[in-house]
Amino acid sequence: MDRTQEVVDRILAGDVRIAARLMRELDDGRPEVREILKELYRHSGRAHIIGITGAPGVGKSTLTDRIIQYLRQEGKTVGVVAVDPTSPFSGGAILGDRIRMQRHALDEGVFIRSLATRGHFGGLTASARAVITVLDAMGKDYVLVETVGVGQDEVEIAATAYTTLVVTVPGMGDDIQAIKAGILEVADILVINKADREGASRTYQELIQMLELQGHRKAIAWKPPVLLAQAKDNEGIEALMAAVRDHQEFLAQDGGKALQLARASRVRQEFLELLREGVSRRLVKQLESDGRLDRVLTDILAKQTDPYSASQALVLEMLGPVKPMA
Repeated sequence: MDRTQEVVDRILAGDVRIAARLMRELDDGRPEVREILKELYRHSGRAHIIGITGAPGVGKSTLTDRIIQYLRQEGKTVGVVAVDPTSPFSGGAILGDRIRMQRHALDEGVFIRSLATRGHFGGLTASARAVITVLDAMGKDYVLVETVGVGQDEVEIAATAYTTLVVTVPGMGDDIQAIKAGILEVADILVINKADREGASRTYQELIQMLELQGHRKAIAWKPPVLLAQAKDNEGIEALMAAVRDHQEFLAQDGGKALQLARASRVRQEFLELLREGVSRRLVKQLESDGRLDRVLTDILAKQTDPYSASQALVLEMLGPVKPMA
């Protein structure tokens, strides 16, 4: 039996040690692991993926920890992908598995993996998506994906998760502005954490008003609930998980039409990311091999051209113009 099939079989059997090694190789970008992913992909698609996003400091990790605890009490197995800020010195994650959610580290029903963003600002990296596939293939009932930060462009988690939680806290005006800027549209459930703080009621009313305004603008089948929680004290978690269950039931209606749309969104995002990565790598390799990269950079530095014109011309030269459909 070759190594690829052996690794696949052991991961399907839930081998934690082999899975951890594979995830490390994925994070390091080793090309040979792609063959393993090809085989594992056929065995994925059973886990319910929950995305957890929000501005730094809103308590996403504590909330994730409580969700793990709740699901484990129900006998569900859980995989966690925690996307951390990248250390500018080591290139690794600043916060690692040992710091996060320590009390679940010895639980065989929980697998936690921290990944560095490596300068990727969209919230998820290609390696994060690959780790989700591995955890899914391992047979985890739920995969929780906690992303770093939240902003106008950081909505990739919504295209990957089936249920997206957007977390905020009272008194963060900037965070409310970010939600107004578009994050509201990706939220399936809105959570106001640290609800014992002053201003929780006002934040709640603001979010309700925003949702009502959004509802008037377009027909929305699912109405995102706004929930209050104090994750540190384990308050509001039962109501939150009830909302997650409600959303799962919503996705399963009409033969699972909404779930299929969510899966199609995830597949599209993953495919396009891999396509961009592959085309970019191939183009750069070609430019380096024939010396054009150095020549173009020299011309840009000499102001004989600019990066925009040069990149546009090279893409047109190497890939040709986009041909209209007949």
